[in-house]
Amino acid sequence: MTIVLSVKKSTKTGGVRLGVLTVTALVATLTVPVSAAQAATQAATVKGAVFYTFSDTVEVYRYRPGQGLKKTKVDEMGQFSASPDGNKVAYIDPDGKVHVVPISGGKDKVIASGAAAGGPCGTPVWSSDSRRVAYLSPGDAITIVNADGTGKKNAGRSLGVCHLAWSGNGRYLAGYAGNTEGVYLLDLKTRKSRKLPGIKLANHVQSLSPDGRKVIVRTIKPSDPGGDGGWPSWYRPTIVNTATGAKVAIPVSGTLIGAIYLRDGRLAVRVKGTSHNTIVVLSKKLKRVQSFSEPRTARAYGLLQVL
Repeated sequence: MTIVLSVKKSTKTGGVRLGVLTVTALVATLTVPVSAAQAATQAATVKGAVFYTFSDTVEVYRYRPGQGLKKTKVDEMGQFSASPDGNKVAYIDPDGKVHVVPISGGKDKVIASGAAAGGPCGTPVWSSDSRRVAYLSPGDAITIVNADGTGKKNAGRSLGVCHLAWSGNGRYLAGYAGNTEGVYLLDLKTRKSRKLPGIKLANHVQSLSPDGRKVIVRTIKPSDPGGDGGWPSWYRPTIVNTATGAKVAIPVSGTLIGAIYLRDGRLAVRVKGTSHNTIVVLSKKLKRVQSFSEPRTARAYGLLQVL
């Protein structure tokens, strides 16, 4: 599956400004893994990707082999995310209402209200099973609701409210502070939040490992612009151990421009190419198990999901 967005955003440092989006879908050519171990687990084979771009509207496209492109439109604000299964989009409208809309076509449903609205940094996030949505409420509060609108509850407070990422085991939420000064991890079991070691400044959190022990971020220097809170089209990913602050080396050559943890613990790494980019999939032990080439036209777009 593929969803694509191309980003036009302000590089102004400071407060969050509204970003606008347009999404273009692209077809990824999958390379069948050759190892015996991977061949024995066909269910684990990556079957698509989601790309994104910001413009004056938001259009989300899904690609899966044999199904063609599936498209939906969402609100023009930058507060949106695609579910890990690639079937739905959650977004927040200017009135703070949380919507869920099927990518393949269907009714747009309001599942909650009272979300913080007005800035693209406050994006909602899906649980790994695509059944729940977490989002920012006023006062740095995090709220969780089922995708059908039931079970709404307050999950705690955290200074890490921007670009939320949810661990595969469902226990942790990570996000960067709105002033870019660090990344925070909220433990949904204890309802306590802590600032992660090893990250002084960051303006993007992409993903958490399933156990919450590693986080993928875009770190910045004091001299770098903070941005307007929109998702970056591409960036050099940094993986940090959430307990020690130690950096985790990514054993993939080339210019890395993104990375995402999959639900089962594999790591998908995006590599810049001359004519097209490539996504390399690593096992939990960081061994290469699969790769596929993105379409040429996707080179300038950001990566949102790997499916």
